[in-house]
Amino acid sequence: MIRKPENILAIVALSLLGAACILILAPFLSAILWAGIVCFSTWRVYERLLLLMRGKTSFAAGVMTLLLASVMLVPFIIVVSSIGDNIDTLSQALHHLKAEGFPAPPEWVAGLPVVGPKLDAFWRGFESNSATLIEYAKKLAAPVSKWLFGAGLAFGEGLMHLTISVLTAYFLYRDGTEIAARLRAGIEHIAGIRALQLAEVAGNTVKGVVYGIIGACLAQGILAGLGFWIAGVPGPFLLGFLTFFLALIPIGPTLIWIPAGLWLFHQGHTGWAIFMLAWGVIAISGIDNIVKPYLISQGSALPFILVLLGVLGGLLSFGVIGVFLGPTLLAVGYAILMEWTHERSEKLQVQS
Repeated sequence: MIRKPENILAIVALSLLGAACILILAPFLSAILWAGIVCFSTWRVYERLLLLMRGKTSFAAGVMTLLLASVMLVPFIIVVSSIGDNIDTLSQALHHLKAEGFPAPPEWVAGLPVVGPKLDAFWRGFESNSATLIEYAKKLAAPVSKWLFGAGLAFGEGLMHLTISVLTAYFLYRDGTEIAARLRAGIEHIAGIRALQLAEVAGNTVKGVVYGIIGACLAQGILAGLGFWIAGVPGPFLLGFLTFFLALIPIGPTLIWIPAGLWLFHQGHTGWAIFMLAWGVIAISGIDNIVKPYLISQGSALPFILVLLGVLGGLLSFGVIGVFLGPTLLAVGYAILMEWTHERSEKLQVQS
């Protein structure tokens, strides 16, 4: 079939238009995907809210958007204030160190097996010569400043993406029913029933990932509050609550339990400080690597090891949004592979 020149020009024009749209939206793609994932996972909550508000879609979408903003943006505000407080505390500690010199090491340091004597001598070297400590700090200043600058840029970019996600979520809630109907019709028209089945697999996986992350955050918050209570840190329940929210972002809980351990050191409770830091590494932050992949695997047919690789690989490849995209893409690929191998095995059995 020979196409008319005007049809070819129309196809080229539409292709160029589509490429231009993709190019414009590319910087915000992760934010849009994040908004879609969050809206899809909380759609049942939105439907119940819509019933309570008697079908007022705009009002219900606005309420859901405000709820998302409080959940997604509040942790970032807490992080900023926490960093500011920690910088002030660190500045005061440095002035105190400069005025009174480096403190003597605790007696238990020299008693540590293997490394104790060397660590004690290293510590006492700083105690006797503050200039050595200052020189050592200068060597660390350049790489630490570079890391802090990069972390600040990443933090700002993440905050911008979350803000765009919250704004996008409003329109997805408001027009979600129509958008879903058009997507379903388009997918079915292009690829048929099989594509709808794979879309269902992807949807179940997304829910599993979201619920897995929420479950991991809840576990980290509970363990953090328990550790703070055992170690005698003031306000353990409040700190545990903050840990739950900060667990939504990478290394978020460390902004709570590391200052808590340092506070115990400052108060002279060395043993409890060591317990707090060890509890933070092993229990609070460590549980994330166990609970999250397990809960995600319960929400999809994806094997546990692929869930773990999907979370880690997605995080490395796509950033925070990759925590959701990684397992989802692997689940769709796994479903296609299982279906293809199943059909091939059935054909071989018929032939034999």
